[in-house]
Amino acid sequence: MNTHRRYCSVALLCSALAACSPQNPPAAVASSTPADTVNPIDLLHYDIQLQPDLATATVRGRVVLRLRLQADVADHLLLDSDGLAIDAARLDGEAVTTLAAGKQLQVMLPRPRQRGELLDIELRYHGKPRFGLQFPADQAQLYTIFSTQQWVPGIARPGERAGFDLRVILPGDFGAAASGELVSSENLDSGRQIFHWRQTRPIPAYVMGFVAGKFDSAQWYDDTLFFNAYSASLGQEELRRVFADSSDMLAYFARRAGVAYPYREYSQALVSETIGQELAGLALYSDAYGRRVLEQPESVGLIAHEAAHQWWGNEVTCRDWTDFWLNEGFATFMAATYLEHRFGREAYLRQVEGWRKRVDELVAAGKDKPLHFADWNQPSADDRAVVYQKGAYFLHQLREHLGEDAFWRGIALYTKKHFGTAVDSADFVAAMRAVAPAEHSGFINAAIYGPR
Repeated sequence: MNTHRRYCSVALLCSALAACSPQNPPAAVASSTPADTVNPIDLLHYDIQLQPDLATATVRGRVVLRLRLQADVADHLLLDSDGLAIDAARLDGEAVTTLAAGKQLQVMLPRPRQRGELLDIELRYHGKPRFGLQFPADQAQLYTIFSTQQWVPGIARPGERAGFDLRVILPGDFGAAASGELVSSENLDSGRQIFHWRQTRPIPAYVMGFVAGKFDSAQWYDDTLFFNAYSASLGQEELRRVFADSSDMLAYFARRAGVAYPYREYSQALVSETIGQELAGLALYSDAYGRRVLEQPESVGLIAHEAAHQWWGNEVTCRDWTDFWLNEGFATFMAATYLEHRFGREAYLRQVEGWRKRVDELVAAGKDKPLHFADWNQPSADDRAVVYQKGAYFLHQLREHLGEDAFWRGIALYTKKHFGTAVDSADFVAAMRAVAPAEHSGFINAAIYGPR
C-alpha cells in the first residue's frame, strides 16, 4: 500500500517461524476493558508527528485526535496511553489537565460535553516504548510492533477504526514506509528527513505503524498490484525469491473471501528481530525467517498467514480481544488452505495434524477453553494456542462437517458482509447458520461458547 519512492516499503516484521501461525503472539494483547468501553468515544482520525531518537530508544511526539462523542460526558475522556508522559494537552485549543491511570490517560474536561459533539484533543508527549516501537541495538533500523499505544495515545480496542496522517522525522540516510500511502518525503536543514503517510481507510490502531532503516529493496508489478520488499541483509533477487508467492497468495485469499484486496500495493520487510506482524497493506518478518524461506521454499506459511490478515484481522476485525480467534484462528486456517492450494493436500493435512495434537495437549492438561473468551487479560501460551491452533482446527472441522461448497459460501458471506467492520462470534455463527443445516448448530456453538 505504500508508494515505493526512495525504497519506501513498510511496517512490522516477522519471525523465523515457518509454520502457518506464530506460536507466541504479542503479550501486549492484554486488556479486555479498553478505553472506549469505559468512555464511549468514536475516534475518527489521528494526526501524528513523531521524532524517534535512535541513540536513546525514545520518542517525542505530537498528536491531534479527532473524535465524536457517542454519549454525554461529564468530566473526562479516557484514552489508551502506555508509558507515555504528557507534556501538554489542549481540547479544541483550550489547555486541559491529564491524569495517568495505569495504561490509560484521563483527559479532564473543563465542562460537560454532549453526545454527537466533535472534539479535537492535542497531546504533546515523550516516552521510551517497551515493545511497541523497536530500536535494534545496531541503530540501523526501527519499526513498530502491535502496541501502538506505546508510541502514540489513542484507542487500542481492535473494534475501533480510524484514519491517520503520520509524519516521522528520521536520519537522512534512512528509507521508510508505513501502513498508509506516501504523501511526501522532504529533506530538513538538520540533515534529517521527514516522511508523511496518509491512511484514508479506517483501520484498527494495532495495524498502524512504520518501518525505517538502511534497506535494499525489490519492486515488481503483477498487472493488478505493486509489490515491495525490503531487507538489510538480502539483495533484490533474494527478496524476489522469498516473496515470490505473494501475488498468488493475495489472489487466492481474494477468491476465498469474495472481496478484493483493498489497496494498490502490498509491501513486506525483513528486519533484524521480530515476531510476525501484520499491518494494513504491510507485513514484517525477521531476516532469519527470510533466509529460511530461501533454503526451504515451502516454508511460506508465515508469509501466507500475514497475507490472510489483510482480510481476516485487518478488515474483518474482532470487536474485542475476547473474540481474537476471529483474527488469528482464521489467519492460521486460511494460511494452511493456501499451502493446500500451492503444494497439495498433504501440506494442509500436516498443519491440521499439528493443530490436533496441540488441542489434545490442552485437553489433557485441563487448559482447554471455548474460542470466545470471557476475559482476555495477560493470556498464557495455552490461551494463545486456543485462539490460534484450536481456532484453526475448529474451522477445519467445520469445513469437514459442511462440505466444500457450503463452507466456502459461508466464509465468503461472512467476509463480504463485514468487510471493513468489527465483528464478534455471533456474526460468524449467523453467517454459517445461513448456509449450514440446523443439525450443525450444536457443534458450532459448543466450540465457540462451550457446552450449554
